[in-house]
Amino acid sequence: MSSIFDQGLARNPANFASLSPLSLLRRVERVYPDLPAVIHGRQRYSWRETARRCRQLASALARRGVARGDTVAVMAPNTPPGGDCIGSIEYDAFIAEGDPHHPIELPHDEWDAIALNYTSGTTGNPKGVVYHHRGAYLNAMSNIIAWQMPNHPVYLWTLPMFHCNGWCFPWTLAALGGTSVCLRSVSAESIFSAIADHGITHFCGAPIVLNLLVNANDSERREFKHSVHVMTAAAPPPPSVLSAMENDGFKMTHVYGLTETYGPAVICAWQPAWDPLPESERADIKSRQGVPYPMLEDVQILDPKDMAPVPDDAATIGEAMFKGNIVMKGYLKNSRATTEAFAGGWFHSGDLGVMHPDQYIQLKDRSKDIIISGGENISSIEVEDALYRHPDVLEAAVVAKPDRHWGETPCAFVSLKDGADISAEDIITFCRDHLAHYKAPKHVVFGALPKTSTGKIQKFKLREQAEKL
Repeated sequence: MSSIFDQGLARNPANFASLSPLSLLRRVERVYPDLPAVIHGRQRYSWRETARRCRQLASALARRGVARGDTVAVMAPNTPPGGDCIGSIEYDAFIAEGDPHHPIELPHDEWDAIALNYTSGTTGNPKGVVYHHRGAYLNAMSNIIAWQMPNHPVYLWTLPMFHCNGWCFPWTLAALGGTSVCLRSVSAESIFSAIADHGITHFCGAPIVLNLLVNANDSERREFKHSVHVMTAAAPPPPSVLSAMENDGFKMTHVYGLTETYGPAVICAWQPAWDPLPESERADIKSRQGVPYPMLEDVQILDPKDMAPVPDDAATIGEAMFKGNIVMKGYLKNSRATTEAFAGGWFHSGDLGVMHPDQYIQLKDRSKDIIISGGENISSIEVEDALYRHPDVLEAAVVAKPDRHWGETPCAFVSLKDGADISAEDIITFCRDHLAHYKAPKHVVFGALPKTSTGKIQKFKLREQAEKL
């Protein structure tokens, strides 16, 4: 039913524009055209040049018939074009076909898809996560507010850009007129050198990146005097690593999210009252996942059976669930999975955790026995399927083994068929032939598997064994 506030007050081009990261590119081209946008070795691009190249790319794609609703795939490292050509035309030659004055036009509807990101989720079944322009814009803004980022940050790319669109930070940097400093390979030496040579102010990375830094030897380190802000996600970082990073001069922020939430959607927002606490207590607090991002409507720990909030006693386990504008549109061509994920009006993460009395959430386990290694999800079911393909394997189960370098690695427990005579190395090689190499077990234990009376493998007992290896 309309009211006086609707009469003669229609939406029009003067008072409404679709939220989209494209507007951030137009603004940075206008406001900060001469500031550096990209640094890679001796290569430099200003924001004027970056916007021009984006216009050329859009034009070149349009001239080849690419239109709304089409998909364009990208295979590239975290660096500007280089290396051997693997297709029919090099990137720079392709965009040279385009008009550098091609208009940057906002989508007619901010609900239109902007990106497609694949995730194995918790089942090992890859699903295409569809992002919309509205969510991408809002999470780019959320990054600024949550991390209290100033104008013109100098951001180091230790985070793969394919992972949740670089957690939306390419768009965040456009909003701030920031600089992307690229790395072809991530190492302690290259990170410390970039910090010292380019004045890096911010970077993101999984706990494996933190481990590289805290365990770096003197020859890999470079001295720096300024503050470097580090955002970490994926497997919950050990408090000891967080403490070591802060002692080395890094200011740590812990976030949590999924591909389905445009990357970070929960942050361990720091409270001034925690400053006087002992270092160990501060690190324990920082290892929590935390509270909703500014543009996320809500995150709760709910009982998936009745969708009721669990008690905020820091002990009762429930499932982490999300709702708001930085939750995906859904899964591409998979309405069943989309319906299941949004059951009850919440996005079901599949991650299990508790709610603290101060309303900060903390993850305790992952449903479906997901393993997070070096920031990437590995489904234990997928690895088990590969193991069962081996002709000498009778039974197999895979659990996460804690690892100081990777956070977690797959550990396989295998029961062999009678008469079989194979080694752990044979099993690992077989898995590497059938899986992405990072998904292959790093450890293999032979023997009978513990089971319940109904024949189900007791994985909690295997986890206990894996922790002692």
